[in-house]
Amino acid sequence: MLRTIILIGWVLFSTIVGGMLVLLIAPFSRNGNAPHCIGRIWARLILLVGGVNLKINGKAHLDPEKAYIFMPNHQSMIDIPVIYTALYHQFRWVAKAELFKIPLFGESLKRCGYISIDRSNRKAAFASLREAIRKIREGASVLIFPEGTRSDDGTILPFKKGGFVMAVEAQAMIVPMVITGTRSVMSKGKLQVTPGKVLVTFHPPIDAGEYSRKAMPQLLNKVEMIITDGFYHRPMEGENA
Repeated sequence: MLRTIILIGWVLFSTIVGGMLVLLIAPFSRNGNAPHCIGRIWARLILLVGGVNLKINGKAHLDPEKAYIFMPNHQSMIDIPVIYTALYHQFRWVAKAELFKIPLFGESLKRCGYISIDRSNRKAAFASLREAIRKIREGASVLIFPEGTRSDDGTILPFKKGGFVMAVEAQAMIVPMVITGTRSVMSKGKLQVTPGKVLVTFHPPIDAGEYSRKAMPQLLNKVEMIITDGFYHRPMEGENA
């Protein structure tokens, strides 16, 4: 319980300080890379305070010179700092609109060039996807949770098609990511934090440019199968982050 209290206090403090730094630096960073680096430092410190032992598999599949659409499963709020720490690529989140309404934090997301998506508004959601496609074509990597939200019971939720439409339109490379262990650290709906091991596995990129809009469901099924199989049949090993 003490660790949980300390972590919550640290998250609040570091988010305020980090958010202020982002707001100060963002006007001088045209591409948003510098604010994103602040996010990575924020994330590493959260994992350190939370007692998260992060391991990574499959980094060799990624070319640091290429842009990707990263698609991880989503089990916990801890997934956010885990992804920041595990991914050395500069990337831009496609995140739900509610996060952008949080004071200071939401403005920091905007200044980093992250993309708000409002799934309750079809027109706005498609506008967000077009913005993501533009960023990908300009050479930026993008990250989107294909489930759309965190799982309540620890299972993999059905994938939503928006990210795959985006991938086909941008003719981008999709990297399926499997995150395991974060639900044990902090499950949805609970603030209690339990130190533990987390594994992030990067699977080989899939070329969405080989799929037409009509064949997009096949692409979705392929990525969903890779992530689901990797999640339920996972080796808990890997290199230190």
